[in-house]
Amino acid sequence: MSSLVSLASGIAPLEPSEPALARKARMSDVPRLLSLINGYAAKGIMLPRTEFETSENIRDFTVVQCGQELAACGALHFYSPNTAEVRSVAVREGMQGRGVGKVLVDALEAEAREFGLKSVFAFTYVPGFFRKLGYIEVDRGELPLKAWKDCMRCPKFQCCDEIAMVKRLS
Repeated sequence: MSSLVSLASGIAPLEPSEPALARKARMSDVPRLLSLINGYAAKGIMLPRTEFETSENIRDFTVVQCGQELAACGALHFYSPNTAEVRSVAVREGMQGRGVGKVLVDALEAEAREFGLKSVFAFTYVPGFFRKLGYIEVDRGELPLKAWKDCMRCPKFQCCDEIAMVKRLS
């Protein structure tokens, strides 16, 4: 489901002076990833993830830290030698508009380029964010058949309202 959302977690916003640093996720991040992602899933705007599933796919995830706090997470999930999905993108409440999402997506795109991918795509409820980063809206039929893997377990499968977006990397 959604590729960028904000979480109402009740956590106080971080200080503006704390730098946003992207890094690959570690197994010790799994509880915080689950908290962030499943907070959105409870609102029906992301697919829920289990501890097993998150652990199994931990190498897909990148996180952004501000000080000791996990400010954002996202994953780069490969579909072919040429394309991958930017998914499970979530930015903590109070961090929107401070460049944290951009730091995250830039890191995921850099990883995609390292693997020689030609494009990345996302399904999102916030197309304006992705447009600012160079993504364009496309018909979902132009993208890999993601539906058979992830979308079939989504409650919105029959009436998906997410917007498909793609960015050419080469």
